[in-house]
Amino acid sequence: MSVKKLWGGRFQKTAEEWVDDFGASIHFDKQLVEEDIQGSLAHVTMLGKCGILTETETTQIKDGLQTLLDKAKNGELEFSVQFEDIHLNIEKQLIDLIGPVGGKLHTGRSRNDQVATDMHLYLNKQVKEIMEGIRSLQQALVKQAEQHVETIIPGYTHLQRAQPVSFAHHLLAYFWMLERDFQRMNESLKRINVSPLGAGALAGTTFPIDREYTAELLGFEGVYHNSLDAVSDRDFIIEFLSNSSMVMMHLSRFCEELILWSTSEFNFVEIDDTFATGSSIMPQKKNPDMAELIRGKTGRVYGALFGLLTVMKGTPLAYNKDFQEDKEGMFDAVKTVKGSLEIFAGMIDSLKVKTDVLEKTVKADFSNATELADYLATKGMPFRDAHEVVGKLVFTCIQKGIYLLDLKMDEYKEASSLFEDDIYEVLRPKTVVARRNSIGGTGFEQVKQALLKAKEIVG
Repeated sequence: MSVKKLWGGRFQKTAEEWVDDFGASIHFDKQLVEEDIQGSLAHVTMLGKCGILTETETTQIKDGLQTLLDKAKNGELEFSVQFEDIHLNIEKQLIDLIGPVGGKLHTGRSRNDQVATDMHLYLNKQVKEIMEGIRSLQQALVKQAEQHVETIIPGYTHLQRAQPVSFAHHLLAYFWMLERDFQRMNESLKRINVSPLGAGALAGTTFPIDREYTAELLGFEGVYHNSLDAVSDRDFIIEFLSNSSMVMMHLSRFCEELILWSTSEFNFVEIDDTFATGSSIMPQKKNPDMAELIRGKTGRVYGALFGLLTVMKGTPLAYNKDFQEDKEGMFDAVKTVKGSLEIFAGMIDSLKVKTDVLEKTVKADFSNATELADYLATKGMPFRDAHEVVGKLVFTCIQKGIYLLDLKMDEYKEASSLFEDDIYEVLRPKTVVARRNSIGGTGFEQVKQALLKAKEIVG
């Protein structure tokens, strides 16, 4: 049986149930229930202040909304597809609770500015919680890095061994990526914390409302200065999804390294059992499933971003029903990013670094070759010539199945008379790393300075 719509006065026919279900958003926008009621509490408080509602009406509506808010927090509200969305569901329950006076709540506003307000409130809260999640992961990185300043790991370019670096230096690279993510999220709050409430359907209202007052009550820093823009702006959600995509991209890159490092081929780290699973057929397997899931879920967030960009690209001013498609991707991205950050912090905090394996690994490669070229350059040989000399020495080592530290002094002298006995100390992995002491470099003293800066940031 069809229920009379709150907007149904102009219509002579009612939609079939399946059409109602297709057009309804209550399945997902019920997540905005607390924000919707908070926005309504501010709105009715303003209506009372401006004399648009009587004191008695204002009190009745506020008391009714507070009852609904308490029920919402306790999970006691039930919602119906017949009332389409969170706004009409709450309005219907308010009227059922306090009578026809509940219908006066909608004075001077539209669902268009109401839903925009809800999403601004929602993202304000969620972005701050995501920022806390970023900080927690950064703290885990700092804690792990402090233990491994002088642990050396091969550094890579093109996934080929390049130069040895401090493991702490490697971890802190992700710290600074996340710091940029944190700053982007924080910067976005300026555009999230703007109130569209009172913009009406698209043109404002004839009622003498006070938009600045509702903005203040809701904790917004200001109001939209154009009513058309207020109800049709979804830039703040797109920006959130863009920022979230970068967070996930950074996490995914790190996941890829953890997955590689935990293979028997690399064997640099062991991921804690808490974040791994086994195989149903191969008893020996330990799969880095959480890292793989985060890597995979990155696509969900990218999809939400491109989905909303596509929705918005063809919508004229002002509100369009297409905008109903702005929420599910946003909700999913929030859940995905928050969950990924929490899992990742746990993985890093419990990560076992195999220092003995790393120590053997960095001695069994040619990642100290640049040091050899630099050595010759400091003795006056043009770097390009030094590059060629060292390249030939590397080739000689490959043919003999040895490494640069294994070459005899007469072999070095044959390549260049500039080589001295100190070359063996220069080529030691710890020396190679320690000497890279330029600002931001992997030298141990620079890494210690970087750790101090990182700790100042995370507290």
